[in-house]
Amino acid sequence: MTAPAGTPSSRTKRFGQSALVTPANFVTMLRILVAIPTLVLIHNDGAGWDTVALWFAITASDSFDGWLARRDGATRSGAFLDPVADKLIVLGGLAVLADRGTFAWWPIILIAVREFGISAYRSIAGRRGIVLPAQRLGKYKAFTQYCAVGFVLLPLTENALGFQKIVLGVAVVLTVVSGLQILRHGYIDWQRQDADLPENKRAR
Repeated sequence: MTAPAGTPSSRTKRFGQSALVTPANFVTMLRILVAIPTLVLIHNDGAGWDTVALWFAITASDSFDGWLARRDGATRSGAFLDPVADKLIVLGGLAVLADRGTFAWWPIILIAVREFGISAYRSIAGRRGIVLPAQRLGKYKAFTQYCAVGFVLLPLTENALGFQKIVLGVAVVLTVVSGLQILRHGYIDWQRQDADLPENKRAR
């Protein structure tokens, strides 16, 4: 059945997968550029309305970036740049706060290992044609990671140390569980793919 005109599946995408200069990539690069002085500001000044406003801008614009990519067409450059921007922002923010003594280092290291480990796992799976898109739990994970930094920067909650650690704890749990979820989905797809190989079918 043909999708009605005007629906997302029927629209002609503005950019092909090999495109480099796209609105989504522009927003991604802008996020990276703004993230650098924001991280410096966090390290030097800590909580403040100007700092939290910048943090909100670079984290909230992630959704706008994704909307542009869906509207105009996903690109290989965007698929590479967007995760780089996300990791730079959230891991940079958490690392700066750990350096300031607000958070312990071990949760940040655990989050970093998960993020880079899952990226490598996705890359290996992709070479076999297995696609492992972000799950809903992964989106909750990203949101709580952003909040873990944001509540430290927000003047209203800058001294609520217990609350800040609870939010970080939730972020760590969601980070680990969502990572295990992706590993499980990849394993299932990997097993299914192996079972469909001609030599395995003949052995049945």
